[in-house]
Formats: sequence, structure tokens, C-alpha cells
Amino acid sequence: MGAGEERGRDAPSGGGKLGNGTVSGGDERESGTMHGSGTKRASGSRRAESGAQRTIRGMFADAGVRGWLHVADLHRPAACVTIDPDEPVPIGSVYKAPLMVAFCRLAEAGEIDPCRRVTLGPADRLPGPTGISILRDPVTVSLRDLVVLMMTVSDNTAANAVLRLVGTAAVDEVCRALGMADTRVHGGVATTFAQLVAETGTDSLSDAMERMSDNDTTVPAVVYNPLSKASASPADMARLLRAIWTGRAASPESCAFMREVMGRQAWSHRLGSGFPYDDVRVSGKTGTFGSMRHEAGVIELPDGSAYTAVVFTQAARADSKLPRADAVIGAAARTAVEELRGMEGT
Repeated sequence: MGAGEERGRDAPSGGGKLGNGTVSGGDERESGTMHGSGTKRASGSRRAESGAQRTIRGMFADAGVRGWLHVADLHRPAACVTIDPDEPVPIGSVYKAPLMVAFCRLAEAGEIDPCRRVTLGPADRLPGPTGISILRDPVTVSLRDLVVLMMTVSDNTAANAVLRLVGTAAVDEVCRALGMADTRVHGGVATTFAQLVAETGTDSLSDAMERMSDNDTTVPAVVYNPLSKASASPADMARLLRAIWTGRAASPESCAFMREVMGRQAWSHRLGSGFPYDDVRVSGKTGTFGSMRHEAGVIELPDGSAYTAVVFTQAARADSKLPRADAVIGAAARTAVEELRGMEGT
């Protein structure tokens, strides 16, 4: 989310086709909380971990990130690999996924006309590198197509227009209904941008972004406090994805629309980099906020199996381009999926 929402793509991480073997080995290094994310729980109380969990923690450490992860069998959610899955963190543009669900529910109830045409002019633009955010002239588009833009290319202007009409309360209601107790939207990207200026003590959003990307500057801890930003836990996002893919988030028709839209996301440098095959479908929503890089999505394999995959990360460095921090999202998800495939039938 923001002026640096989606970054350059990374080459797929290595490895061949997905197998059924259980991943083991790795190390237990803990990369710690980066830049004061606010609510880290003590790692000393961590239960005994599986080989896959230790491997994934080592991958996070090698990539220079702190990681949170929830990967589960879509139809057997108790079969999962997790790392700090219940800890809420700022999620950047991942908030657009529950916003999409709220939009679909209101459209079904007749409270919003998805075909309603909205004109967005220069005064409606929010900073962002894609979609309507980078256009100069007024644009008229349907509400439904604004949802498509906010999900497929993470268009901040489109998302802000949708949230203004849907309302934060409607999104919060969806989260409560789906059991997402740790998820809050807090006004979306517009509110986050306004808060950043105040929290960094700068005069403009561009100055605030520059400070957040400066490795020689200490970013105030409040910037990464999930209590004041759009935030969620990996477990919550896994619940949302499962509801969309099993037709419980909204009507069957709306869920099919949401799955199609998420399958058309333009970015493949994170979750998709771990599954670089034509016969594997990766659907998702990325999110970026300062040193945090995320993706929440679903991996569908050619044998019919499917997995929800939510990986949140926070890098030790503030650089806007960190290919290894992007790629570890896909690599960690792949390791977890391979672990779950090895557990099938046991």
C-alpha cells in the first residue's frame, strides 16, 4: 500500500515440481521484530516445532525478515503449518480482500448497485504506482470494475472510492461474521497515509515515505502498531480465503467472482514465485507497508488439492527493493505445502 505498493518481480525460487515428501532440517534462528511492530509475543514460550517450521524460520532469517505464516489444507483446515498465526500486524493492501467481500454482500442485499458508474477526477487520486492512481484525467467506471482494479493491480484510488461507499462498518461486520476477530480496516489507505505524516513528524506523505525507506533513520514504533492501521493475523486471512473458496463468504455467484478476480492479480513475485508452473493456479492479494511485504492467497494444484497460504513479513532493512524478501514468501509457502502433502493420509 502506498507509493511503493508493488515492487519489481523476482525470479522463481528454485526447486522442481511439488512432491509428497516431508521437508525436514533447517535451523531455529529467530529474526526478531523489525522496526517495532508492536505486539510480538515471546519466542521463548514457543512449543516444540516441526522440521518444516524450523526450516521456514531459517528461510525467513536468511532473507533478513521476521515472518508470520499460516498455510492449511483448504478442506482440512486443521492440517496446517503455522508460525505466529494469531498475531495481528499491519497488512497494507491486503485489507482490500475483506473490503471486496463486504462489497459483494451489500450488492447481493441490494444496498449497492455494482453497475453504478463513478467518476473519479484528479482530486480523488491517492498516491500509488498503478491503475487510476497514475492517470491525469477524470475516469468513469462501474463500482464492480473499481473492485477489480483494487484487487488485480492494487489500485489505491479505486479501493478508496469503494471503501467510501461500502463503509468501514460494513467491512468490520463481515470480519465479525467470518470469525476474524483480529482484523480491522481503520479507514483503509487514506487514513493510513494521513497517520503516517503525523506519526513520522513530517510535512507531507512523500517526506513520510522517504523517512520510512531510510536505513539510517529510526522509524517511530507507532508506525508499525497494528492497533492504528489496517491489520489482521495470518489465521484471520486464512479464514477469509477459506470462506471465499468454499462459497461461505457470500453467494456462490459472488464467491466465484471473487475467486476469478484474485486469480487475475498481476503480481507473481511473492507467493507465485514458489509455484512457477502452468498447471498450478495461484490466486492472491499482496500488501506492502514500509518494510512489510505480504501476500494472502490460495494454491490450487493439478491433482485437485488446494491450500490457503498467508505469509506476512517485515524486513530488517527499509530498502524499497529487496528481492529476497519478496521471494521468501513463495519459498516459505511452498515448504509448508510440501509438508502438508507429506502428511496426507496420516
